[in-house]
Amino acid sequence: MADAAAVEGPNVNPWFVAAAVMFGTFMEVLDTTVVNVALPHIAGSMSATVDEATWSLTSYLVANAIILPMTGWLASTFGRKRLVQGAVVGFTISSILCGFAPNLASLIVFRVIQGATGGTMQPLSQAIMLEAFPPKDRGKAMGFWGLGIVVAPMLGPVLGGWLTDNFSWRWVFYINLPVGIIASFMIHLFVFDPHYLRKQRTGVDYWGIGLLAVGVGALQIMLDKGQQEDWLASNLIRALLAGALLGLGAFVVRELTAEHPIVDLRVFRNRTYSAGVFLITSVGVVLYGSLVLLPVFLQTLLGYPALQAGVAMAPRGFGSFLAMPMVGVLVAKIDPRKLLALGIGGAAFTLHDLSRLNLNAGYWDIFWPQFWQGIALSLLFVPLTTSTMDSIPREQMGNAASLYNFMRNIGGSFGIALSTTLLARSQQRYFSRISENITPYDPAAASMLRQMQEGFMARGADAANALEQAYAAIGGIVQRQAAMLSFIHVFQVLAMIFVAVLPLLFLMRRPRRGQVTAGH
Repeated sequence: MADAAAVEGPNVNPWFVAAAVMFGTFMEVLDTTVVNVALPHIAGSMSATVDEATWSLTSYLVANAIILPMTGWLASTFGRKRLVQGAVVGFTISSILCGFAPNLASLIVFRVIQGATGGTMQPLSQAIMLEAFPPKDRGKAMGFWGLGIVVAPMLGPVLGGWLTDNFSWRWVFYINLPVGIIASFMIHLFVFDPHYLRKQRTGVDYWGIGLLAVGVGALQIMLDKGQQEDWLASNLIRALLAGALLGLGAFVVRELTAEHPIVDLRVFRNRTYSAGVFLITSVGVVLYGSLVLLPVFLQTLLGYPALQAGVAMAPRGFGSFLAMPMVGVLVAKIDPRKLLALGIGGAAFTLHDLSRLNLNAGYWDIFWPQFWQGIALSLLFVPLTTSTMDSIPREQMGNAASLYNFMRNIGGSFGIALSTTLLARSQQRYFSRISENITPYDPAAASMLRQMQEGFMARGADAANALEQAYAAIGGIVQRQAAMLSFIHVFQVLAMIFVAVLPLLFLMRRPRRGQVTAGH
C-alpha cells in the first residue's frame, strides 16, 4: 500500500500522470521568458515605448505571484483535478486573447488572466507527481519535473526570438494552443483527485486574500521597476515598499491566527522544509539573476544578435537535460544532502568561471561554464525538492508545494532586481575609477589619444574633429571595460550567495528512502 500511487480511480501509470501535468507546466514556465525578446516588436506594433510594453511582463508576474501561495487552498476548495484542468484551459484561452490583443491595455489585461491561471500549475504539478509516485521513485519524478522548471526558462528566449523573427510576436502566444489542448486532454484521462483530498466548505478568508494581493503585488512591482525608478529615490518605490511591508506583515499575522487560513504557514515548523525553502529561494536568486546577465553580456559587449544570444545560452539547458534523469536515479541511492552540496559547490564554481570571462571570449568560453552549470543545477533541484517534501504529510502537500514554488519565484524576482541594480551601479563605479587614470598628463593615455587622432585625420577629418572623435573612441573603450568589470563583479556576488547557503544543509534531515513518513 505504501508504494501504491496515491490516487483515487483507475490504476494509472504514474508516468502518464507526470506527462499530463508537465505539458501545461512547461508551457506556463516557458511563458515567463518567451515574451522578453518580443518586447520591442510589441511596443512598435502598439505605438508604445519599450518601458510601457514591459508592463505586459510585470502584470503577468504580479498575477502569477499572488495566485501561487493560494494554490493549496484553491485545490482543497474546488478539487485538484478540476483546478489544474481549469488552469490549463484558462491559460490557453488567455494566450489566444493575448495574441489577438488590439492594443497594449487589452494585452496587459489578458496577461493578468494568463498569469493568474498559470500560477497554479507549478505547485499543482509538483504535488500531483509527488503523490502519484511511491516514495522510492520520487527522485525520478522530480528529475522529470525539474526538466521543465529549469529548461523551459532557457528555451524561452530562443523560441521567442525565432517566432518573432520568422512570423510575428503574436505567435509567441498562439503556440500555446496545441500544447494546451494536449495537456487538457491528458489531464482529463490520467489525473484524479486523491482520496484524502476532500473538498472543504469553509469560510473564505477574504482578509487573507486581500492582504496577500496587496503585499505580494506591491513587492513584485517594486522589484520589477526598482532600478528603472532609482529605488528609494522614487516616491513610487517608497510607497510600494511600505505597501509590501505592511501588507505581508499583516498577512502573516492574519494567517497564523485565522481559523481557516488561505495559506497555512504552520508548515514552516518543519525544520527540513524551512531550510529547503530558504535554499530554493537562494537558487531562484542566482538562477534568474544569471539568466538575465548572460543575454545582456552577449548582446551588448560581444555583439550577438538576440536569437544567437538565446542559442548561446542553450548549453545550460542541455546540461540539465542530460543530468536530470541520472540525478533522479541517484537520489534513491545516495544521501541527497551530499548531492546538494556537490550541486551548490559546482554552481558556485561555474559562476566563478563566468567571472573570468573577458571581451575576447569565444563561444566555447561561454559554452562549458553553462554546460557544467546545467549539471550542477540538476544536482540542486532534484535532491532539494525530494528532501524538502519528504517529511510533509501528503494531505498538506499542495499547500507546501505552493509555498515552495512561490518562494522560488520570489527569489527569482529578487535575483533579477539584484543583478540589474548591481550591474548598473558597478558600471558607474568602474567607469569613474578607470576615467580617473586617463588624463592628458598620463603618457600612455596621451600616446593613445595622439595615435587615434592621427588615425582619424588619415581618414579625412580635420585636427579638431579628429580630436573629438579620439576622445569619444577612448570613452567607448572605457565604457566597455567598465561594463566587463561590472559583469565580473555580479557573477562573483552570485557565486558567493551559493557558498553562503551551504551551512543550511546541516539543518536538513536525510529522507527516509522507500519509507513513508507519518501521514503518508
